[in-house]
Amino acid sequence: MSAQIPANLSEETVREISDARDEPEWLLEARLEALSALDDLELPNVIQTPGRRWTNLEALDFETLVDPLNQSDETTREAPEDVVVLPFTEALDEYGDLIEEHFGSVLDLETNYLTALSAALFTTGTFIYVPEGVNAEDVKIRAEMNSRSLFSHTLVVTEESSSVTILEGIESGEETGEERYFSNLVEVAAGENSYVQYGSLQNLAEDSYTYSLKRGITANHSTINWIEGNLGSRLTRSDIETELNGEGSETKIVGAFFGHGDQHLDVNARVWHNAENTMADLITRGVLDDEARSVYEGVQNVGRDAWRTNSYQRENTLMLSDESEADASPKLIIHNHDTEASHAASVGQVDKEDLFYMVSRSIPELQARNMLVEGFFVPVLDEIEVDEFRDDLEELIAARLS
Repeated sequence: MSAQIPANLSEETVREISDARDEPEWLLEARLEALSALDDLELPNVIQTPGRRWTNLEALDFETLVDPLNQSDETTREAPEDVVVLPFTEALDEYGDLIEEHFGSVLDLETNYLTALSAALFTTGTFIYVPEGVNAEDVKIRAEMNSRSLFSHTLVVTEESSSVTILEGIESGEETGEERYFSNLVEVAAGENSYVQYGSLQNLAEDSYTYSLKRGITANHSTINWIEGNLGSRLTRSDIETELNGEGSETKIVGAFFGHGDQHLDVNARVWHNAENTMADLITRGVLDDEARSVYEGVQNVGRDAWRTNSYQRENTLMLSDESEADASPKLIIHNHDTEASHAASVGQVDKEDLFYMVSRSIPELQARNMLVEGFFVPVLDEIEVDEFRDDLEELIAARLS
């Protein structure tokens, strides 16, 4: 089912956004093509069982949520001198040819209604370029959303034998008194023998609705690792995807979420093994309290020519209340016999025997429960190599528990 196109969205609107940013003709054409595709595009696929749709994206009122000409954000960017980290508007002047080559090459802008909507309307975002042989650490992007709607697009390009670690955070700024919508598209084009680690932490206010699609494509012997934490937003739809097109390339997708109140989290991780000797590791852990709900889908797709691959997936959800609910759908799609692959998913509550043992040792019940929850997240936290990201996530989890 497709969504209704907001009445305040037209070709004139898109041209006004592009003109205000003094964009080249090719980018305006890309925006207009995405706009024209909206009539025929569907909303992102959601898992369904007979008589039940696990996530109801059709309930989003884009007529109210989308205000394309009044987008506002406060974004800071920090980076070493030898790596290019610029807002799109500034990067187009100096790196226009490189951006034109890669924009929309990793992620099909017309994947679904929400990607096309974002491509047509984005006003913020970052271009990150790591030249050959450069090792860049601590690229930081901190964004604050100060409007009813905000559309962002980030493009990362790494050359041969380079590396970069990127930390991205998004939170709410000024109160608007209205429900809000945030969209975030990320493309990563990893050059041969390069390494990219992209960490993202979403902690928007719970009057927000969030959609993100982060996608990477590897070259020979390159690595793309994703780290994602979702704690904010009333409804979160998060998709992380890696296409392993290079021989000997690797990816790791590490996810953590913590829902409470009536939050709904739809979290998805997908990997395509298209080349030989590729490796993927998908790790997700989440906690739900009150009436929160989570939906998880993990897909490992091993192609016919992807010989000698390794692909592993595990997702665990811990429920702290009887009213919370979790669904998981891990999938293996194997097209050849020379691969090692496995998947596992579990949903359960705090172990009563563990809780009883701790309480019997004079630990207050709430403190004991919180200690068990913090311990539950340890396998995910241990996978996070960046200290700052791990510390931020631990602090947010502790704050949620208290």
